[in-house]
Amino acid sequence: MKKVLLALLLIAFVSITSFSQELTWHTDMKKASDIAIKENKPVLMFFTGSDWCGWCKKLQKEVFQTQDFEIWAKNNVVLMELDFPRRADQEQSVKVQNYQLQKIFNVRGYPTVFFVNPEKKPDGKMNLNSLGKTGFVRGGAQQWLAVANNIIKK
Repeated sequence: MKKVLLALLLIAFVSITSFSQELTWHTDMKKASDIAIKENKPVLMFFTGSDWCGWCKKLQKEVFQTQDFEIWAKNNVVLMELDFPRRADQEQSVKVQNYQLQKIFNVRGYPTVFFVNPEKKPDGKMNLNSLGKTGFVRGGAQQWLAVANNIIKK
């Protein structure tokens, strides 16, 4: 009986680990934009303080780490994380990019989630056309996804 229980726990752990590792959160806006243009999807830009922001952690746990979100994200958006850690090291190029985007989108609190449609101009520059924004939404993944769908379906 113990062996069966152990086997079931192992299978459950592997299943949970594998589904949570399948999403790709990009940290390079150019790369995320290129993928979004190629796949004709908006970019979900998640502004977070990963090592200090309680509401960011709550949003990740209640929404971003759920199977509902994983399925929705794979079909609807390209994921982009813009992190502003206080204790973790970060590449200088990522820091600069994140602060520039924070200024452009006037982000003043965390978590903030912007949805943008990237558009490549003939001169090679990238435009990020805002569709809307949200943050933490009470009620779990389904409530958050309802808000997100209203934004991206405009």
